[in-house]
Amino acid sequence: MSLKVLSALDSAKTQFYHFKAIIVAGMGLFTDAYDFFCISIIMKLIARIYYENESEKYQIKTSVLAVMVSTMFLGTAIGQVVFGRLGDRRGRRSVYGLALMLMVISSIGCGFSICRTRNCVLVSLGFFRFFLGLGIGGDYPLSATIMSEFANKRTRGSFIAGVFSLQGFGILASAMVSMFVLKMFWISADDLTKDHTPEDADIAWRLILMLGAIPAGLTYYWRMMMPETARYTALVENNVLQAAKDMEKVLDVSMSQIAEEEILLQDRQTYPLFSKKFLRRHGRDLFSCSINWFLLDIVFYSSNLFQSQIYSQFLKLENDNVYQESFKIAAFQAIVAISATIPGYYFTVFFIDRIGRRKIQITGFFSMGLVYFALGISYSHWRDNTNAGFLVLYGLTFFFANFGPNTTTFIVPAELFPARFRSTCHGIAGAVGKLGALVGSLGVLWATDEKDMVDDVLVPKNKAMTVTLVVLGVVCVLGMVLSYLYTPETMGRSLEDNEIDEDEDDR
Repeated sequence: MSLKVLSALDSAKTQFYHFKAIIVAGMGLFTDAYDFFCISIIMKLIARIYYENESEKYQIKTSVLAVMVSTMFLGTAIGQVVFGRLGDRRGRRSVYGLALMLMVISSIGCGFSICRTRNCVLVSLGFFRFFLGLGIGGDYPLSATIMSEFANKRTRGSFIAGVFSLQGFGILASAMVSMFVLKMFWISADDLTKDHTPEDADIAWRLILMLGAIPAGLTYYWRMMMPETARYTALVENNVLQAAKDMEKVLDVSMSQIAEEEILLQDRQTYPLFSKKFLRRHGRDLFSCSINWFLLDIVFYSSNLFQSQIYSQFLKLENDNVYQESFKIAAFQAIVAISATIPGYYFTVFFIDRIGRRKIQITGFFSMGLVYFALGISYSHWRDNTNAGFLVLYGLTFFFANFGPNTTTFIVPAELFPARFRSTCHGIAGAVGKLGALVGSLGVLWATDEKDMVDDVLVPKNKAMTVTLVVLGVVCVLGMVLSYLYTPETMGRSLEDNEIDEDEDDR
C-alpha cells in the first residue's frame, strides 16, 4: 500500500499546524491531570469542613477515600474503552469534542455537588467525578491517535510526547490555582485559627474544581475545526480523495503532490477485534502495552495522589488552619512538578526520536525501581530523621517515570496497531493501566491508614510503608523485564507498515 497522501504525511516538514495540534490535543491531557491531581487538596479541605466533629478530627475514613478514588479511575477505564472503540468506528474527530465537553460539564458539576451536607456532597462529588473520568478516559486514546496520525515518522515520538507533556503542566496548574484560591480566601478570612473552619472554605474547594473546566472549554472550538485525520479517512473509510483534501487544508502541500492519478479502493481482507487472526497478529503487542501500562500506573498514581500522606512529617501540618494546611500541600506538589515531573517529560520529548521508546521505557523502570528500594529499605531512617535526601530521591521517581514508562506507555500503543484498531487498542491498554492505578492507590491508602506519632505528627507506620515502597520497586523491576521481553521499537517506523504487513500476509 503506497498512497501519496500517506507518504507525504510521513515526510512532511514540521509546520505550524503540528504545534497547533499539540496544544489542542494536549489541552485535554492538561485538564485530565488538573482534575486527577487536585483531589488530594480537595479532600483535605473536605476533611476540615465536614469531619470536624469526628473522633479522629479532620480525618476522612479510608473507605470513603477509597470510593472517591475508585469512581474516577473506573470512569476513566470505561471511557478509554468506549471512546477508543468509537474513535475507530465513527472517526477520531466525531467523538473528540464529546469527550472534551463531558469533561467541562462534569468539572462544573463537581464544583456544585448539589448540596452542603456531608453524605450528599460526597455522593454527588463521586457521581460527577465518575462522569469526569469518562471524559478523561475518552481523551487519552483520541489525543494520542490523532497526534500520531498527523505526525511525520521522523519526529512522531516527540510530537506525541509533547501532547502528553501538558499533563505535567496540568499537575502544576492544579497546585498553582489551588494556592491562589486558598491565599485569597485566607487573606479575607476573619478569626481564623487551627480549630476554626470558616464557611467560605466550602466555596474554595468547589471553585478549584470548577476552574479546571476553563482550559478545556477554551479549546473546544479548535477541536471541532480539526479535520478528520488523513490516515483514518484513507485507510478506514477508503476515501483517498477526501484524505488529500483534508491534508491540503492544514499542511503546506499542494493537491498535485498528494492526489492519486488513479484511486483504487482497497479490497483488503478484514477481521474483527479479538478474532484469532487479530490475536495472532496483534495479541502480543496488546498484552505488552497493557501490562506495562498496568505496572506503571500502580506506581505513578499511588505516588502522585497521596504525596501528603508520604510527606506528612516534612510538611509540619499539625498547627495549621484549613487554608495553611492545603496551601502547603499544593506548594509541595508545585515544587515536585517544577523540579522533577515536568523536566522528565521534556527529556523524553528531546530524546525519544534519538534513542527510542524501548530503551527509555526500560531505563525508566530500572531507575524507578532502584530509587524505591533505596527509599523503602531505609524508610525508618528517613522517617525518624527529617532529611532532604528523602525528598530528592522521591523526586527522582517522578523524573524517571516521565523520562520513562509514563510517557512511552502513552506513545507506543498509538504507533503499533493498524488504523482500524489503533484507537481501540490504545483505549484497552489505557483502561488496563487505570486498573493498575486503582490497585496502587488503594494499596497506599491501606499502608497509610495506621499511623504513629513522630514529633507530634501522625505519620505512616514503618513496616507498612517499608513494604509498600519495596513492593513498588519490585513492580518497577517487573516492568523493566517485561519491557525488555515484549516491547517492540517503533522509532522511525511508518504507521502504515502495519497495513503493508497485513496486505502481504493476506496474499
